[in-house]
Amino acid sequence: MSDVPARVVLREVGPRDGLQNEPPVPTAQKIALIEALAQTGVGEIEAVSYTHPRAIPQMADAADVWAGVTRDPSISYSALVPNLVGARRALDAGFADIEVVVSASRTHNLRNINRAPEESMEAIAEVIATAHAHDVRCQVIVATAFGCPYEGEVPEEQVVGLAERAVAFGADSICFGDTTGMGSPPRVTRLVGRFRDACPDVALALHFHDTRGTGMANLAAGLALGVDRFDASVGGLGGCPYAPGASGNIATEEAVYLLQEYGVETGIDLDRLLEVAEFAQRIVGHELPSGLLKAGPRTRLAR
Repeated sequence: MSDVPARVVLREVGPRDGLQNEPPVPTAQKIALIEALAQTGVGEIEAVSYTHPRAIPQMADAADVWAGVTRDPSISYSALVPNLVGARRALDAGFADIEVVVSASRTHNLRNINRAPEESMEAIAEVIATAHAHDVRCQVIVATAFGCPYEGEVPEEQVVGLAERAVAFGADSICFGDTTGMGSPPRVTRLVGRFRDACPDVALALHFHDTRGTGMANLAAGLALGVDRFDASVGGLGGCPYAPGASGNIATEEAVYLLQEYGVETGIDLDRLLEVAEFAQRIVGHELPSGLLKAGPRTRLAR
């Protein structure tokens, strides 16, 4: 385990990826969730998505949410954009970090973005160029990187090939998304290895869902390979409207807990984060999947 980093950055994606799979949450509660997360020590928050309201109605109030957030200058807030129009909206709103997505699966990309992957890559080149013209960082997320609910297996060379093209276009970092929780530690090891061979100096993040109960094992596999950036969602909120059966992301509090067990620093106050997870559970009105939210950390003893 000599490659385990001393510190890991967890990007909190609950306000965007988490809430997009819930019935619409009032704007004021979204703002309150973002501001509460900012008090936990998390360094990065994916705040909103500038998608068309017809595609993701849960994000229709993105402009109002972002306008209402009291921003902490120590936190990097980011926005997900589907195309150049969304990117320009995010840039006009003042974001310094954006993410744009392409699916390695042709079928999923058509259902998610209504474009073939090769068409998405052409648009992504424009998004990256526009972001850089405004001194804004752009991450390219390769979704369905570990499998597709429509096509099944997605060849690793297909995933890495898209990542390589994104890097050639100037992407500041790459994120592999396990959109439907089809990943496993061996698959993580193979894909990360292939990417490192192809792009050894490019920053890599991993985004896991816990659909099949392998989310934390996948994080541990990535950690053992030296990956030091992961996405997570408070309480395990989340899913994908265009991926049947895609349950929530790995829970941020569970990721923090596991990383603490490895002796890895995150800068996040676990007790405070658990309080925010309870708040997230209240605003969506149902029990969230986080096991740590139910049981508490191992330091919480019975009375």
